[in-house]
Amino acid sequence: MYKLDYVWLDGYEVKNMRMKSRYYNNYEINIKNLPSWGFDGSSTKQAEGDNSDCILKPVKVYKNPVDELGMSYIILCEVMNPDDTPHESNTRSKLVHMLEQQNIDKNDLLFGIEQEYVIFDAATNRPCGWPIDGFPSPQGRYYCGVGGDVVRQRTLIDTHGEMCVRAGISIEGTNAEVMLSQWEYQIGICNAIDVCDDLWIARFILERLAEEQGLYIKLDPKPIEGDWNGSGAHINFSSEFMRTNANIEDMNMICQIIGNYKDEMLPFYGKYNNQRLTGLHETAHINDYSWGVSDRSASIRIPMTTANNGSGHLEDRRPAANIDPYEAICVLAKTIKIAEETLNKKVLDESNLVI
Repeated sequence: MYKLDYVWLDGYEVKNMRMKSRYYNNYEINIKNLPSWGFDGSSTKQAEGDNSDCILKPVKVYKNPVDELGMSYIILCEVMNPDDTPHESNTRSKLVHMLEQQNIDKNDLLFGIEQEYVIFDAATNRPCGWPIDGFPSPQGRYYCGVGGDVVRQRTLIDTHGEMCVRAGISIEGTNAEVMLSQWEYQIGICNAIDVCDDLWIARFILERLAEEQGLYIKLDPKPIEGDWNGSGAHINFSSEFMRTNANIEDMNMICQIIGNYKDEMLPFYGKYNNQRLTGLHETAHINDYSWGVSDRSASIRIPMTTANNGSGHLEDRRPAANIDPYEAICVLAKTIKIAEETLNKKVLDESNLVI
């Protein structure tokens, strides 16, 4: 008998994860054989009360790292209508459709997401280690800090990292961030669908660990007002062309072209992101667009390795911590391909010039 935790995304403006568990008596866990399951969509902002049935369609299986006996699995699900069409809130299906429609090869575009977050104490509704009234020491020693005066909940972070590894999630690292009880983990490098799936399940595992300790996780872009950094979900990205054939002039041109679509991209880069993108605290202003080598105050950072090699990856620093990665990766992937097509056309036009 297996315990299966069905996990899905609800219909709120900032999506929340929902789950319910079922017990499954079969010889093996196979995604093709896992049953769909209904739920009350009127309780998740995905249906009206007089027509409330929605369907959970399993799309990916993860080992549940909390269960040491190996008899429990996390089942990532898409939300479907009763007629088996994707629900309007099903952003994963929209990403899959875009990739197929654009004929984007699975191994062409690769992504890594740096998920920042803040751990809050449920008893005080303050970040862990913060005084009830007032503030801790100003930012300075917290980033990648060591010591009980600058770090809180390291055991939780280490446990989360280990459990992500056991679940088969593509986690690459963790570090303390610039505010007390603000942390980051990195997901990737992998293709568009896998990086989004893995990020959601990494979020799920962290929330489950936190709730057992009377804690909760905040992904707000600006969790604390004032002279404190916000929380982002920086997206590192590359295409096969960027990794293998590009030079630094190409990279600058790609950055420039992406900027032409700033207004189309920002609505998919998280809610309330204007509170974070102020031009301060290692951000570019939400109304501006810039790029630069090793520049963390720019919209797009060109890493030093990319600048030195000419080819490589770029970092989009605009996405907020509360992104739905399916939406953010979808708009970014489309824009990358537009940039490459524009660049290729420019090169072709220049090669056809008659002197």
